[in-house]
Amino acid sequence: MQNGPAVRRRKLGAELRTLRTGAGLTSGDAARLVGWHQSKVSRIETGASGAKPADVRLLLDAYDVRDRQLRELLLMLAGSDDAGGRSRWWHAYRGILPPTYRDFISLESQASAMRTLETTVVPGLLQTPEYARAVTRAAVEGVDEERLDALVEVRLARQDVLRSDPPLELSAVLDEAVLRREVGGPKVMARQLERLLEAARLPQVRLQVLPFAAGAHVGLTGPFVIFSFPSTSDLDVVVVDQLTSSLYLERKEDLKAYSEAFDTLRIHALSPEDSLDYIAGIGDGA
Repeated sequence: MQNGPAVRRRKLGAELRTLRTGAGLTSGDAARLVGWHQSKVSRIETGASGAKPADVRLLLDAYDVRDRQLRELLLMLAGSDDAGGRSRWWHAYRGILPPTYRDFISLESQASAMRTLETTVVPGLLQTPEYARAVTRAAVEGVDEERLDALVEVRLARQDVLRSDPPLELSAVLDEAVLRREVGGPKVMARQLERLLEAARLPQVRLQVLPFAAGAHVGLTGPFVIFSFPSTSDLDVVVVDQLTSSLYLERKEDLKAYSEAFDTLRIHALSPEDSLDYIAGIGDGA
């Protein structure tokens, strides 16, 4: 378990090592091609030190990597501000966003798919402005109105990934408690349930409800997110939120365990069609 930046360095280094060996080059060969000392190549590949976007471009050119999507993804991991033409808009909020949240947004902006279990609140990508404000006010103790406005802006701006081309594919399992917990008052909650129904009809969104009747389930340990990336599964990562930080798990055994847990949750949850009816019923007061 590591923090986000450390995970990205390790993943970037491992992928560059794979590309180098695939090109039939030793680390010494790579160093000579780009005019570096061999130790720099080794430090980047082991994740001991970070790589600048310019360094990554040199290596990708040396390895004759032409896959545009893969190049963009690796440049994003190196911190490029313009990988794929995507603006790192959250940098404008650097003064109010903790590093772990900025890193989460960075991963979310480049992921091709996101699987999430939510046990307490509606996923941020599906929140209405009013719901987002109520959740943020409750979660951030003593927040003033100016910062609250900015945090809600960030939450809403994140939702653009569902409208990008191609859009992020979102698969969410919601515990029934998410739908029953009245956040912001009856009117705010009623509009939030309507928003879930609207989002669930989008082709890139799969929404399932895990009803109380399902009893105990593997998700009782808490919410989690699994990010998947285009071109390679080696960059996939699980994010588990804690009260004061986020844990990033990227070992294959961790990814396998959480993926299997999510598949199990989907089996025990209502179908997407039945989930729509269930959400509508709660909204109608059933």
